Parts: sequence; structure tokens; C-alpha cells
Amino acid sequence: MSQQSYLIDTNILIGLEDNHAVEPAYARFHSLAAKHKVGVFVHEAARDDIARDKDSGRRAISLSKIKKYQILAKRHGLTRDDLQRQFGTLRKDNDVVDATLLHALIIDAVDFLVTQDQGLHDRAQKHSPDLARRVLFVGDAADLLAQTYEPKTVPIRHVAEVPAHTINLEDGFFDSLRDGYEEFNDWWKDKCVKQRRPCWVVYDNDGLAGLIVRKDETAADTDAVTKAGRILKVCTFKVRPEKRGVKLGELLLKQVLWFAQTNNYNVAYLTTYKDQVSLMNLLEYYGFTHAGSKANGELIYERSFSSVKLTRTPGQAIFEAARKNYPRFLAESEIRGFGIPIKEGYHDTLFPDLWNPRQRDLFMGASRAEVPTRPGNTIRKVYLCRAQSNLAEAGSILFFYKSTSKELPSQAITALGILEEVTWATSTKDLMIKTGGRSVYSEAQLEEWKATGHKPVKVINFLLVSYIQPSIGLDELRDIGVVRGNPQQSIYEISAQNLEKLLRRSNLGFSV
Repeated sequence: MSQQSYLIDTNILIGLEDNHAVEPAYARFHSLAAKHKVGVFVHEAARDDIARDKDSGRRAISLSKIKKYQILAKRHGLTRDDLQRQFGTLRKDNDVVDATLLHALIIDAVDFLVTQDQGLHDRAQKHSPDLARRVLFVGDAADLLAQTYEPKTVPIRHVAEVPAHTINLEDGFFDSLRDGYEEFNDWWKDKCVKQRRPCWVVYDNDGLAGLIVRKDETAADTDAVTKAGRILKVCTFKVRPEKRGVKLGELLLKQVLWFAQTNNYNVAYLTTYKDQVSLMNLLEYYGFTHAGSKANGELIYERSFSSVKLTRTPGQAIFEAARKNYPRFLAESEIRGFGIPIKEGYHDTLFPDLWNPRQRDLFMGASRAEVPTRPGNTIRKVYLCRAQSNLAEAGSILFFYKSTSKELPSQAITALGILEEVTWATSTKDLMIKTGGRSVYSEAQLEEWKATGHKPVKVINFLLVSYIQPSIGLDELRDIGVVRGNPQQSIYEISAQNLEKLLRRSNLGFSV
């Protein structure tokens, strides 16, 4: 197998090597990289940056620790002007270092860059979505290593809604909350248990892996900056540290977004601290904005919801409008729709929430939180195929058709997505890079595609917007006019008239 390679930013180096306890995500990344002999590099530019530290003692210690890692040399002749042309204005020496790290990705000197620096993630996103997918937070990097190289032995559970009193407060999951908030136990008893607040939970091997506590508020009693009629407060949003990077944060946020949209809330909000970079990055991607701050320093992040037809602001890209207003999306006259046939095995992997076999296992009858499910990557997904049919621009509407299957539904449209980007991969290495952070496949599975320049693999990145309930079966698709004769075996375009019918039939809960 070809091995992945990771370039670590200085903040990752410090997280691994300083004299404090190593956080679980850092330790997991380091352990997996070592176990599977994956290359981890520190860039020569970052080493030079540390060498400029005026604190001689700290400088000597940091430089000594760098020697544990392979050094990625600078490209000869690369200038600040060269970097500015690619990555925009570089005002500080640190900006030059950041751009140099990104340049190493551009030229494929390494496969992925690992950093907790939000500014570096933003700079990559401004350059291109493809580059941004190769810049990972440390938890996501650890997850990608596990997904690629580790055997899949631990199932990921569904999200379940439970009352607060059913949750074991002695679970070590709550230790960090107690450390940061001395009154946490009293708050949990008085506000959550006594008020029977509803919670969304994700369990893994009987222990909490993720938790959201929610509360309904009104304009007269809220910390939200926007005073609206129906306000959803996310009181607690936490993922167990060693589970960060397995997309549980995005899974829980999907629950918030779908719930708020379906139940006609006007605003959803939560508070966070400046050091919760991964959470803020996730929130901002889906349209939350920093609306204000509390007296204790907590940042208030909120976003609005509506059931009316979505319209664009001037100059806004189609996909950007869908991302920031998710799960709503644009359905303007120029936006095209496509049908994507998908085999049962790939369907079960890509949409694990819909995996519902008639032959249940020993967990039959358990709560949704306790039913094993196959690994999925929640909202942001990637689908692989070799269909030659062309898809349109980002923001196009995708309908996924599950072909003849042993388990129901069979021969039916089951899910709706919004296209982000289509690329072609010409090798297994290329597939790993283009699907990094979203893939549900191991490297062995990616190798089975045997991607080459003559037989490339199409990589379709999209946002899952909705499951269609009930699914649209073959007879109904024929009545609508989407299918004539035998069902299509490859990607096909849906006429504007039929697209409108399918959108109406999809029961989205908002106008399109």
C-alpha cells in the first residue's frame, strides 16, 4: 500500500511536545502515525520560524524537539512574492510560513497539512475547496488515519433523544465540564434533570461519545443577540475528546440543523470559547456567525432559519448559499438536477441512517442510540463512480436512486444532495487525497477501484440535504416521467419540469 504523509504545523508540534498532558486527539494522531509508519514532517520554514524566537531557552527546547521529526525542505527559489500571488497578502512572517506550508500541499510534497490554526484553514478555503480538504484539524487527521489503516471494529451509533435524568452523570465524559464549571453538577440537577430537558446523545460501547442539551427560549428570556419568536438554545455541545475527528460533531450539528428547520425555529444559538477552534470552524461552515459575546468571555454563535424560498445575496455563489443556509438550498431556474444510480452496498455505506435490514441482530428493540450502524460521514459526503456523464456546476441538485436491492427500499430515490465539486482521481494516492476527511473507505477499498490515468475515478463531493420519506419508488418515478422504460444505469440529467415535481414530492418542509 502507498503511505499517506502529513505535514504538522507548529501548533501541533507544541501540542505533542510541550510539558503538559497530551490531549487525546494529539496522542491518537501520533500513535496511529507511528503504528502504521506514516510519514510526519515539520517544514523547514517552521523550523526557521522557531529559530527566530527571542526566548533562547524556549527556542533551544523547541528546536531539540523538532529533531524527532523528518524535515521537509523548502523549495529552492520560492519567494514571498510567489507565495502572495498564490495565497494573497502576507503581512507577517507567520503568514509567509503558513503560505509555505500550503505551497507544500500544492506541489504534492505531502498529502495533508495538520493544523489547529483557523486562519490557515481559512486561507486554504479561499484558495480552493480542493486545497481546504487537505488541511485537517488534528482530530480529523487522526480519524483519517484510523479510517485508512485500522480495522473497523467499533460501530458508530445513531443520535438518540433522551431526557437528561437517564444519563449517567458519573461518566468520565463530564469531567472536563466539571473542571471548567464548578457548579456544573448543580446546574445539571437543577436545570437539566428537574426541568426534564431533552438531550441528543451518541453512545459508543455504553459510554457517552457525544451530547447536546437543548432548550426552547423566547425573545424575553434568551442570551441570543437576535430576539425572535422561537429560539433554540444549544446549552451543551460536547464530543468526548478521544472521539473527536470521527465526525460526531458534524453528526450532532446535523441533528440541530434538521431539527430547527423542521420545527420552524427562527434562531438557533450556542456559546463557545475562543480556544474551541474546531467547533467554531464547523459552525461557521454552516452559516453560524459570531453575533456577540457574554461578560464572561463566551462567544455567542447564532444563525437564522426560515421556511420561505431561499434567495441569494448579490454575488453569492449557488453552493455557498446552500452551505450557509443548510439544509435549505436554491432551486432557481438555471440550477440543474441529476439522478445518480447507486448500488445497495455503496448506498448502505454512504447513507447509514437508511440501513434497515429485515434480519435484525441482538440489538433488535434497543433505542436508536444503541443500534450498531455502519460508518458514515454525516453531512459532507463523497461518492465514487466511473460514470462518464457530466455533472453541472456546484449547487446542482442530486437525487440518489437505490438500484435493485435485497433490502427495502429497492429501485427508489432515497436521498437528496447538493453538489459541491466533481474531480477525477488517477491513482489510489489521488483518491486518498481527494476523499480525505470525508471518505468512508479504507485504502484497501480505494485500491480496488484501480484508478489510473486511462481509467480515472469520478469523485463527487456533496452535502446531504434530506432523506426522502417515503422514498420515491419506480412506479411513481415512471408516473412523474423521470424513468421511461428501464431505469437508468448511469448519471442522468432531470428535466426542469420533472425536477420541479421531484422537489415538491420530496416533502422538504421549506419552499424551493
